[in-house]
Amino acid sequence: MNPFHLAFPVKDLEETHTFYTEILGCSTGRSSDHWIDFNMWGHQVVAHLSPEEAKESAQNAVDGKGVPVRHFGVIIEMEEWESLAEKVKAAGIDFIIEPYVRFKGEPGEQATMFFLDPSGNALEFKAFGDKSQIFAK
Repeated sequence: MNPFHLAFPVKDLEETHTFYTEILGCSTGRSSDHWIDFNMWGHQVVAHLSPEEAKESAQNAVDGKGVPVRHFGVIIEMEEWESLAEKVKAAGIDFIIEPYVRFKGEPGEQATMFFLDPSGNALEFKAFGDKSQIFAK
């Protein structure tokens, strides 16, 4: 699978760096006074300083929960997902959607959780017991 590239707005580069490296475990690449490249599980995500654009997203209902319309994240292995959920909880970060299994017993069953970075960008991390279900209908 080829890595993707995503650029997103942030309010403060220092707090963004701390969150993405210490909480999510991302390493960094190039950076400047206006942006930072992060290696997010092999994908290049770039935080651009743009406080006026950094804000929380509207929500849509999915599986009875309010899912932020604008969000991004990574599908990771179940053990890593469980570990990340514990790390986020231990850091005192509030979940938008607490870790749980969505679509249980249905096509596309997945473990998911949503939380915000310090700039209000919504992040979703998923895990599938059966990765063939990622695009199941």
